[in-house]
Amino acid sequence: METPLSVGVVGVGSLGYHHARILGTMPGVRLAGIWDTRADRLREVASQLDVPATGSLAALLDEVDACVIAVPTEAHEAVSLEAIGRQTHVLIEKPIAHSIDAADRIVELADERGVLVQIGHVERFNPVLRACEPYLEAPLFVESHRLSPFGRRGTDVAVVLDLMIHDLDLVLSLMKRPVTSVAAVGVPVLTSSPDIANARLEFEGGGVANFTASRVSLERMRKIRFFQRSGYMSLDLAAGTGEFLRLRKGVTLAADTQVTPISLQEIVERVPLRGDGSEPLQAELESFVKAVRGEAPVAVSGRDGRTALAVALEIVERIEERHVAHRDST
Repeated sequence: METPLSVGVVGVGSLGYHHARILGTMPGVRLAGIWDTRADRLREVASQLDVPATGSLAALLDEVDACVIAVPTEAHEAVSLEAIGRQTHVLIEKPIAHSIDAADRIVELADERGVLVQIGHVERFNPVLRACEPYLEAPLFVESHRLSPFGRRGTDVAVVLDLMIHDLDLVLSLMKRPVTSVAAVGVPVLTSSPDIANARLEFEGGGVANFTASRVSLERMRKIRFFQRSGYMSLDLAAGTGEFLRLRKGVTLAADTQVTPISLQEIVERVPLRGDGSEPLQAELESFVKAVRGEAPVAVSGRDGRTALAVALEIVERIEERHVAHRDST
């Protein structure tokens, strides 16, 4: 039998807990231990999941071949560099780091040491997205809404880096074209950084994407729509369902305005889209394990994470510029 891959989890807050939960049940993986700076939380999760709690980051890294880094964003660089320096492959939760310089240091050290880096942009593994991929072809307009009620998790960064970055990475990976223009607005409502934001990106070749993210909503929403010449796709990323609407074969629309009116249902074919029910986080971890074993390429590379971060930080910069201009005009 193949030797189990020894994996650890650094940071066992809300998301780190689920990484540990899944890794503890994955075939071919040995969850060697977990570590967190909060001793009480460390003991609690270790007890719940029946996994060893290590006394330090160094002690954990001594025991593993790979690790998931799910600490607060500000600590990503320090933890990642220590792990990579010990030849430990890493899955770093999004965003890759708090700054472009920090992201570059992570990517450069990984290249130097021959260490694999994957970034936790889990939406790439949403099963309904995979179901829609056969129908996607050069979207001309994309619109996404990611809304969430307020919670303590993620408030250490602007909503752009906490929530919107999921959809930024997703759209960047699908458009496969450089961003040529960024416009954005955001408002701090409950914290000192923007809690609701809207951004508009223009891509080389004319494509446009519009993003809205909020952590002060009364409801949860994770929806994205793609408009392209062949039709219109609407996905509910939370429910794992969607549909593709396209002109029925053989239907032509007459330009004569005197013809009898027809309904949309008569001319449009609705293709239901549904994922296979798999858990995106599990699919992400399975891809990471396969990449570490050399069985598949890295799904979301450190450079992918750096690209998404660069766009997110440019959006934050545009929001700040707008705030300064507004303040100076009043």
